[in-house]
Amino acid sequence: MDFEGKVLEILPPVSGQSARGTWERQTVVFEQANKQYGKELAVTFMNKAQEVSNLRVGENYIVSFDIESRNYQGKWYTDVRAWRIVPKEQTPPTPAGGVNPPAYAAPM
Repeated sequence: MDFEGKVLEILPPVSGQSARGTWERQTVVFEQANKQYGKELAVTFMNKAQEVSNLRVGENYIVSFDIESRNYQGKWYTDVRAWRIVPKEQTPPTPAGGVNPPAYAAPM
């Protein structure tokens, strides 16, 4: 699943040790453009410190994510986990004819 959103907040990373080794989790809060899944969405990035460091508050991105639930001691926990994030490019839409009009037309 994908959504387009603006970065509202980048929370500090949390790290730890598990049986599989060291892990790092960081949460980024987005305001969604289409509001399909709610107005604001906290997305978890697992072991993606480099990708998160490239994000800028106020910038728009396309986020690809999975929803993941797990049971721990009788309680259910759900995460929205990002697996790809791409900057939203601000390109002008192409007209139906497929050719953009010139930015400046010289007088005749």
